Amino acid sequence: MKQKLSIKARRAKAKRDKAFAMTPSRKAKKAENQRARGKAKKRGSSGRGKGYDHTKKKFGSVKKNRGGYGKGTK
Repeated sequence: MKQKLSIKARRAKAKRDKAFAMTPSRKAKKAENQRARGKAKKRGSSGRGKGYDHTKKKFGSVKKNRGGYGKGTK
């Protein structure tokens, strides 16, 4: 569900989100994800509906990928 933000707040959030997406670590993770999806596609599995886990280096459910593996917050 989308956030209900004012126009001013929506623009500020878009600016923050863009700045975060362009950080070196986010760029590296995006590139890694794209490479992994390309490899999965060559193997015949699209990886659709799955999230790429950058610590385990494999696809898994989005639910499990958000959990922190029982270690609490990082």
